Amino acid sequence: MTAVDMKKSQASTINRGTYFLFTLFVVGIGWIIAAVNTGIAYLALGVDVIPIITGFVGCLVFVILLRFLHHAWWLAVLSVLPAVFVLVGSVQYAPEAALDLRGVRETVRITADSAAQDGGSNHRFSLVGPSGDKLTETLDYDGSAPEWRVGDRLTVVRAPEGVVPMEAASDVDPDGRLGSLAMGVGGWTGLALLAGRRGFVRRRAGRHPAFEGPA
Repeated sequence: MTAVDMKKSQASTINRGTYFLFTLFVVGIGWIIAAVNTGIAYLALGVDVIPIITGFVGCLVFVILLRFLHHAWWLAVLSVLPAVFVLVGSVQYAPEAALDLRGVRETVRITADSAAQDGGSNHRFSLVGPSGDKLTETLDYDGSAPEWRVGDRLTVVRAPEGVVPMEAASDVDPDGRLGSLAMGVGGWTGLALLAGRRGFVRRRAGRHPAFEGPA
């Protein structure tokens, strides 16, 4: 009987206002992770591995905070899907925005494909510019089924500084990357608010995941 009373006493000490503030804190952390990683991607243009690593760590931090907020794992696991949108959007928005704002567009012709020569799946297309001169930079495609072939003409976007890799103009979509980032942050926000509500109810009732001990 005493153990039951102690359990009820501990549950009653959980303050709704404090829990709501912690929920808003988790929401804010999600927004900060997305914003900071986007900023890191801007500062590390051309070195995608840096924002990929920092973004992965940030997403992992959010999953852990959501688990603690909800007092269960399933919402934390669901947050992995919007985390993918946050990671992809924050990493890819900066280079594509740089190409869109400062890039030089020109029509080129593909003269060679490295994968056709070495039998690999990663394609490095050699290009000839409008003046007929061979470009020093190649158009890279990591995959086995590119939409371009030798002899094709297409419009590419090149960064004047050469920091950001060249891309086909049709693939440069900073608005789409920003939309992906916004979708991810929106998903995190909704899950955090839901986790806060359910976590408060679970803790007030003294409930905990079946495979864990009492909180």
